[in-house]
This record gives sequence, C-alpha cells and structure tokens, in this order.
Amino acid sequence: MATIVAGIDGSASAMNAAVWAAQEAARRGDTVRLVHAYVVPTSAYPAFATSSSEVRESAEQQAQTALDVARTEIARTVPGVEVEAQRTEGQPGHVLTGESRGARCVVIGSRGHGGFTGMLVGSMAVTLASHAHSNVVVVRGEHHDDPPPTTGPVVVGIDASDHAGPALGHAFDAAHERAVPLVAVHTWNDLVAAEGPYAHPFSTDLSDVETAGDELLDERLAPWRKRYPDVEVREVLEPGRPARALLQQADGAQLVVVGTRGHGGFAGMLLGSTSQALVIHAPCPVLVIRHEDAGA
Repeated sequence: MATIVAGIDGSASAMNAAVWAAQEAARRGDTVRLVHAYVVPTSAYPAFATSSSEVRESAEQQAQTALDVARTEIARTVPGVEVEAQRTEGQPGHVLTGESRGARCVVIGSRGHGGFTGMLVGSMAVTLASHAHSNVVVVRGEHHDDPPPTTGPVVVGIDASDHAGPALGHAFDAAHERAVPLVAVHTWNDLVAAEGPYAHPFSTDLSDVETAGDELLDERLAPWRKRYPDVEVREVLEPGRPARALLQQADGAQLVVVGTRGHGGFAGMLLGSTSQALVIHAPCPVLVIRHEDAGA
C-alpha cells in the first residue's frame, strides 16, 4: 500500500487537494497522509520572547483544527479511505519535500494561506517540482477555490526527449483508472510557422515538419497503446507554443500530465514557462512527473 501526501493549511484550495488525494487513494487502495506545516515566528523583540510559547500553542491548535476538518471532509466524501494526519513545525516546502520520500505523490492546492501562502503564483509547486522525491499534483479548478473537475479526458504533453516516457506512462495509467480518453499533444516551434511582416523566409517545408511530428506521436504512443488497449487516444498535432496548446486541451479535461524536463516543444519544464503556465492557469489538476535522475 502506497501513501499519497496532501498539504493542508485550512484553505479551501487545500481542502480540494485533500479530497482529490483521497479520491486518488480510493482508486488505488492507498493511504492518505495529511500534513500541516507551520512556522512559529522568532525575533529578538521582547514581545515575541515572552509570547513564543503562546504563539506555538496557537499554531498547533490551528494546525490540528485544519487537519481534523480535512479528515472529516474526506470521511464524508470518500468514506473508507485510510487517513493519517501529521502536524509539523517547519517550512512547508521543506516539510513536504521530506514527506515526498517514499510517497506515490504529493498533492497541494493551487493557493493557500498561513503556511502555504504563495501557491497562487506557483512558488510551492515550483519548489516541489524541483526538489520533491515523488511526483507532484497541483489541484486546480476553473476559478480560484473551485473544486477540480471530475469528468473529461486526461491530457499529456509529448516531445522527443527521453523524459516523455514516464509522463506518458502515468497519463495512460490515469486514463485507464478513470476509464476516460487520453489526449496526446505535440507541438512544434511556432517560429517555424511564423507569418507577418517580420517573418523569416524559412525554406523548411511545413508538411515535412508535420509528418515528422505525426511519426513521433506514433512512435511514442505505440508501446503504451499495446499496454493499455482499452484507452481511447486522441492525437493533437499543431504548430504553436506548448503551454497554449496544453491549456486549450485542458479546458474540459480532468487532469494534465507533464514531465519535469524536455526539449523541443516542451523545453525547460523543470522551472520553465510551460509548467509554470499550467500550474498558474490550468482549469484542472496538473500532475508533474519527477524524472528519476532529477536531483533533489
């Protein structure tokens, strides 16, 4: 039995993450581990020195309340799932990175308050995607604090890098578990297809570029289609920026899967614009696949 870790801070976004984690755990027979990390301010000012014990006690009580509320909500919406809870003093990013060791994935909300402030701009997601020892899921809805969609296909970005394989594997697995179609997206650099007064007159035949992309999709998808014959695959091949294409396909989807690194259409996904755009703007949860040799 594996463990799915969910970061909790009392916000509506974190509650959505906890429920999503529980639903995923129910599908896979996993345990949910709710973690609330809090920081007790330290200062040389006498006011803090005299009240530090009270501040710590208050932080512990708030953490426990948030964990209890999340546990109750999981019991109501996803009964039968085994739930653990842990409150820990420490920086949330560091705590969740440590919790990611041995976990199936770490699940966080798209924004939060208290210990998880800053999720709105993806700072926590970027930190975890860079340093976690497991995959990371950022749970998002169409609007801030909306629950994530539970219907629609799974979307995955494909490029020519060696790191595309793990993302494809997880995407096929997610589509299989949910019994929904998989949308496989590949783009090529839109500079090649640029038009306008400042466009460079490339000699490249765009039909050749499209043919190469089609062959890449067939090559990448073939082994996974054999392994998951029940999964319907829809291929999307188009010029343009990968973030734009993935965001378009994410509209109406229930999950987007991307790798941490790539090249070509998905270059720089570890800390790059594509992954950050999805974390900040996607209307559904984003699963970031950590490559095994992406150092923490």
